[in-house]
Amino acid sequence: MEDFEQMVCFTDTDRDKLDAAVMRRLIAHFDANKDVQNIDLMILAGFCRNCLSKWYMAAADEHGVNISGEEAREYIYGMPYDQWKAQHQRPATPEQLAAMESRKKG
Repeated sequence: MEDFEQMVCFTDTDRDKLDAAVMRRLIAHFDANKDVQNIDLMILAGFCRNCLSKWYMAAADEHGVNISGEEAREYIYGMPYDQWKAQHQRPATPEQLAAMESRKKG
């Protein structure tokens, strides 16, 4: 990472701007693909929207910004978490549960 930053002459401000833009694009991508279930994300990538909201809350805490877990989830999900679950979350299939269990063991 350091070599890349030196190669492209990154400043901390440049990196922060780009990181923020990518984060907003990732959140927008998740928002546009509500059919992709969190369990599928966990199976494939090892993280999901809930993980992202926890990372967001941790980053806020590191920077002295006080937000709750619910506020972080609402930012990531674009709506209250309970509303998102009611509208978009489907029960996990036996195949998904087996894949998740396999990932945990592997």
